[in-house]
Amino acid sequence: MRAILQRVTSCSVTINHQTKSQIGNGLLILLGIEENDTETDIDWLVKKIIQMRIFSDENGKMNLSVQDINGEILVVSQFTLFASTKKGNRPSFARSAKPEIAVPLYEKFIGETEKFFGKNIQTGTFGADMKVQILNDGPVTIIIDSKQAE
Repeated sequence: MRAILQRVTSCSVTINHQTKSQIGNGLLILLGIEENDTETDIDWLVKKIIQMRIFSDENGKMNLSVQDINGEILVVSQFTLFASTKKGNRPSFARSAKPEIAVPLYEKFIGETEKFFGKNIQTGTFGADMKVQILNDGPVTIIIDSKQAE
């Protein structure tokens, strides 16, 4: 499981010209799920993300988590995070989990994130054509892969 964290001052998801979700100060999480991901990947990734200290303290040092700043979270599924670009010029998405595997894991990730975070989070819609508007703060962008947990 792979996540791209973007520290944002605002972020929104629009589907068919309708705003589905929006947040202010917090994290946009772009979440990619691959075929061999399990609930163990979710547990590790959720804790890592919620405790990640990428927000500035009073001295301007990245020392605070999204919980510490009482921020918000928006999660968007993104199967393209597992694109392979080794051969040719057209990416292959063979490593990305099929919907029958990915949807339950995506929903479990959302539930576990809300539980560990202690409040509701916003989401996109799995498989939808989404327009994501981001005001990246910093910019700060962090890549986390659960297969690199050890």
